[in-house]
Amino acid sequence: MPPGRTSGGNHSGPGSDYRYMGCEQWREILSAQLDGEATPDEQHTVAGHLETCAGCRIWLDAAATVNRRVRTQVVTDLPDLSERILAAAPRRRRWWRMPLAQRLTTFTGLRAALGLLGAVQLVLGLAQIGRVDVAGHLHVSGQHLWHESAAWNVAVGAGFLFVALRRTSPSELLPMLSAFVVTLVLLSVNDFVASQVAVERLVSHGFLVVGFLIIVLLARNSRRPGEPSDRQQPEESRWRLQPDELDEPAPLRLVPPYSTRNAQTRHGNAQTRHGNVQTRHGNAQTRHGNTQTRHGDQRRRAA
Repeated sequence: MPPGRTSGGNHSGPGSDYRYMGCEQWREILSAQLDGEATPDEQHTVAGHLETCAGCRIWLDAAATVNRRVRTQVVTDLPDLSERILAAAPRRRRWWRMPLAQRLTTFTGLRAALGLLGAVQLVLGLAQIGRVDVAGHLHVSGQHLWHESAAWNVAVGAGFLFVALRRTSPSELLPMLSAFVVTLVLLSVNDFVASQVAVERLVSHGFLVVGFLIIVLLARNSRRPGEPSDRQQPEESRWRLQPDELDEPAPLRLVPPYSTRNAQTRHGNAQTRHGNVQTRHGNAQTRHGNTQTRHGDQRRRAA
């Protein structure tokens, strides 16, 4: 039994056990501490041992270095999964799979066709207006309806030309054109079944329908891939911050530059005034002395 140790064994408390441990036992505790398995009591006790044992401190640094190297490994080259990811991704529309040059050519062709249809529609409307004088047998109300139809043809032709020349998105024209074309198609079918419409009028309506389909294609494919739709685009906030207008600061007053000559002049004037005050004080004392002399002479004459 080591000297100074009681015979209580482990019953004498943990402090007496750690006191007579060798460095091997301490290093086992340090190893457990590196693995996160040491108890708080062991960590507190081994910290006190490290303060007095330089060998265990060196061993702890070396063990920590080895531990970091074991847990750190070089990242190996990962397999290339690009082809599998692209194969599993949903296919895009065939329109966007075209090369950029081919897409531009397609857009240009559609707009050129739309411009041609707009010109044809415009000519048909103007020709319809010119036929009013020939058709003198029409009733007054019938002539007005003829005018309305001609005005619609001219307006649609001008709209086609505007979209073709300006190269803007025709999405704003779709609601009006959709309602107009659907209604016109239904009425034309009804009139054709009832034999109330000529074939040349139906052919003229075909130019309008083809132009409408081109407008639909341009509106659906005028966005870039990944660009949100009009409904998904964030709206601009209607709130505006209007800070209070601050009063304009008063203009700075210009101060004449400091002149040493002026300062010396002012200092000389002050000294002159001080000398004048002293002179007046001396004159007052002289007058006071003369007054006292006269009083003394008067008292002597009276005596």
